Amino acid sequence: MRRIACLIAALGAAAALAAPPPELKPGHPQRYTVQKGDTLWGIAARFLKDPWRWKDLWKANPAIRDPNLIYPGDVLVLEVGADGRPRLKALRAERLQGRVVKLSPAIRELPLKRPIPTLPAAAIEPFLSRPLVVEPGDLADSGYVTGGMEDRILLGKYSRFYARGVQGAPGDRFHLFRTGEVLRDPDSGEPLGQQALYLGSARLERPGDLAVLEITSASGEIEPGDRLLPAPPAAPPPVYEPRPPETEIRGRILAALGGVVEVGSHQVVVINRGRREGLAPGHVLRILNDPGPARDPVTRKSHPRPLDPSGVLMVFRAFEKLSYGLVMESTRAVHVGDVVATPE
Repeated sequence: MRRIACLIAALGAAAALAAPPPELKPGHPQRYTVQKGDTLWGIAARFLKDPWRWKDLWKANPAIRDPNLIYPGDVLVLEVGADGRPRLKALRAERLQGRVVKLSPAIRELPLKRPIPTLPAAAIEPFLSRPLVVEPGDLADSGYVTGGMEDRILLGKYSRFYARGVQGAPGDRFHLFRTGEVLRDPDSGEPLGQQALYLGSARLERPGDLAVLEITSASGEIEPGDRLLPAPPAAPPPVYEPRPPETEIRGRILAALGGVVEVGSHQVVVINRGRREGLAPGHVLRILNDPGPARDPVTRKSHPRPLDPSGVLMVFRAFEKLSYGLVMESTRAVHVGDVVATPE
């Protein structure tokens, strides 16, 4: 078994060496000082034509234990090895007694445990902690609002209300949702999941068959019949490793946040491929604009038109049949119905 494991590791290393080097972006800088608010993807986009290959760019540096963790003040220097492969060497800023001393004469205070994230956290945070797509029927089995105190129908922040089907202890937190449309595969018609419109959060005051809760935050009006799901415990943002899927993926964009039909960079979309097709957080897919068929003016027959590359997305949360993806970059508007596929 040990020999087999060593052989597999050796083959993996050989495959990595055989892969073509990442292509540098025209006009790339030779060095870059990491700024607060940067992301790993954004930094890689300064150097590479395909930013998702940023792992290929980092050079082993004894000053950095984890290449995923770079901080504001670090200086990234581009080098080209004897094998012709570009590498980024990180010159770590010294950290003394809670202060960051940059390589330049300037000194500024920065938190020590805030490494640069892979993705813009604000764009994806709501989709990490709230199940905005659920299996068909999941919400039907959840708790629900029966009405507000003093028979109020429309509820908002600080409103107290009654609910049934809620299990928990005083102080437990719940998210409030309204049932949305069922998402179906555009080709087969298979139901893939159900959208859940997030309305706000509530805190359980008094458990029981008719429980009492108070709304602690609200993004819209809450009504009798709206559903409650337990809020998951707070967790640190995950670290993503951008990479192509291990399997050949071809799917479509099913929906976009807010019900819009076209989106741009740093906006979230739902695609009709998930864990059962081999997708996982960190997988990168290219986006191809599908112009649809056209009619030939001479033959009068309909014919398909070629797909045009329009952007790149990265999966950050995968469900069984669906995934959330963040559009990392786009050269044109990205539309619901566009094709997503494994990078070439």
